Amino acid sequence: MIIRIDDLTNPQIIALLQEHLRSVALHSPPGSIHALDLPALRRPEITFWTVWQNDELMGCGAIKELDPRHGEIKSMRTASAHLHKGIASSLMRHMLEEANRRSYRRLSLETGSAPAFAPARKLYERFGFTPCGPFADYVDDPHSVFMTRTIR
Repeated sequence: MIIRIDDLTNPQIIALLQEHLRSVALHSPPGSIHALDLPALRRPEITFWTVWQNDELMGCGAIKELDPRHGEIKSMRTASAHLHKGIASSLMRHMLEEANRRSYRRLSLETGSAPAFAPARKLYERFGFTPCGPFADYVDDPHSVFMTRTIR
């Protein structure tokens, strides 16, 4: 398994991100969807990684730099064929190492409150993320769960 920075041009990653956006839309009302589309993920403040085994895409994730000491996890997704293989955990460890390398003091995220997002919330809890209030430009929303973790 290889984790690498991605330029978001490969048709496999475009398809996975489209699947991600469709899935989020099934479980969140339109005003509560905070998943980013391709143009937003290509912004300079975002670093986007993909996970590969040979030429098969296994998952993806990103960090958006909110300021020099605070990052936000975005677009975590495991390809359906690779669920329950530790892909998300490997990517989360990679992103936490990167946050530490960047000297972030905090890494935060927003995910959904619906039952469909429970596996994601459990993953984040396993990695030390705890509930917090809205951060950055977010506002209180019953369809969102905000979580954060202090970085060493």
